[in-house]
Amino acid sequence: MFNQKRKDGEEQPYWPLGSFKIRLPFIHYRLEKAELIQGLVLFTAGLSMIEIMTSFMGISYEAALTITILNQFLMLLPSSMGVPFVAGFITALIPLIIVFLQGYPPGPEAVQAVIAVQMVLAFIFLIFGISGIGEKVVKNLPASLKAGILIGAGIAAIMTEIEPGGRLSETPVAITVGAIFCLFIMFSMYFRRLSRKSNFMRKIASYGILPAILLAIGVGVAVGEYNFPAIEWGITPLALQEVWAISPFVIGFPSLEMFINAIPIAIMAYVIAYGDIVVGEQVINRAKEMRPDEKIEYNFSMLHKVTFARNLLNSLFAPHPGMAGPIFTAGTASVAERYTYGKKSMQSIFSGTNSMLIAFSVGIMLLPLVSFFRPFLPIALSITLILTGYLCITIGMQQVKKEAEMGVAGLMAIILALYGAAPALVAGIVLYFAIQKSRLFEKDDEDVAETEPAEEPPKKLPDEDYVTVD
Repeated sequence: MFNQKRKDGEEQPYWPLGSFKIRLPFIHYRLEKAELIQGLVLFTAGLSMIEIMTSFMGISYEAALTITILNQFLMLLPSSMGVPFVAGFITALIPLIIVFLQGYPPGPEAVQAVIAVQMVLAFIFLIFGISGIGEKVVKNLPASLKAGILIGAGIAAIMTEIEPGGRLSETPVAITVGAIFCLFIMFSMYFRRLSRKSNFMRKIASYGILPAILLAIGVGVAVGEYNFPAIEWGITPLALQEVWAISPFVIGFPSLEMFINAIPIAIMAYVIAYGDIVVGEQVINRAKEMRPDEKIEYNFSMLHKVTFARNLLNSLFAPHPGMAGPIFTAGTASVAERYTYGKKSMQSIFSGTNSMLIAFSVGIMLLPLVSFFRPFLPIALSITLILTGYLCITIGMQQVKKEAEMGVAGLMAIILALYGAAPALVAGIVLYFAIQKSRLFEKDDEDVAETEPAEEPPKKLPDEDYVTVD
């Protein structure tokens, strides 16, 4: 049936497939104009990963672009199979992946290293999703170790940009202006007050980091740090043969040593991704309260299985350094916010998420858009990493309250930024038992005290004051 209707209070129509719920455009939902337009702009965020693939993985621009395109199409899987999130990559992991890849020469070895991490992460999602132990693992992980992972990722992200010979030293004006403007529109209390009063300012904020990237591009061209690009017309060509040539079926699967080296960073990737899942659930739950006309049902296991499938497919056919993450937080929040305006504004949460993701895939196939942004990919990556670094550091610092936790988190973060995931995990665990624990195999008295209700619970900030990492 064309664009099947739902009754108030029921789920959006779907075709059942085991635990999955298949929904296709025009059959099960309509396309939303606002999300299609926004997606044709926001797809550019994914282009920043090309710079990592060409610089650290040693593959050609054409192959990197093709991998990005394939990854965009794979991002359609979760929402088409019943997950109400806009899928993305694991943004906070990017600086840690860069540190990890610096241990391998660009070329087949670096590609195999990415494949190893993505395969290990895929099976972590599968095992934790089927068994349900993922929630227990993350919740029982000490706050100091969670903070160490996030703060370390933040330090690594900033270091990548400001170190001698980094992108900031090559194009200081464009990146400085773009980064400051990005942080201003994301976090400035003054800008928030402006956006409450002005629809134009609210619209700027709704496009995330893109306004900052466009400003940086304009400044970079104006001061001579970049030349205006030559625009090409047509459909973006696919270098499928080149991508196949770097698949594990051609260059070989990673060695056992590589898989072992990949385990610590894959664990960190899961911890970060699980935090994103929690944020996504909060966003969707708020939207559900505002829209009783649609029943939104999905589960932990379904989300994990489809994230396993994406990571596995990526690792076998299109290894991607951003990994396949469960949620693009900014995109999901944008869709959920407009969803609360009612059925006339957005038919279903799935019509919104799928429309945005379909637009991502359409946008990246439009060669004029892709060719325009090609020279400016270093700017996009720099602003992405600076924003990610700021977010990771602030969120990581919020995890710890005691002096001992701060010390353990800080030392672990420095080791993570300088030496990578494996030494940092070992150091974090050793420091946790050496400094924080007063009893090896029992909960400390202060840990027990933390589970008791506080005399005066902290005041909850308004929703707009919360900031999350994808």
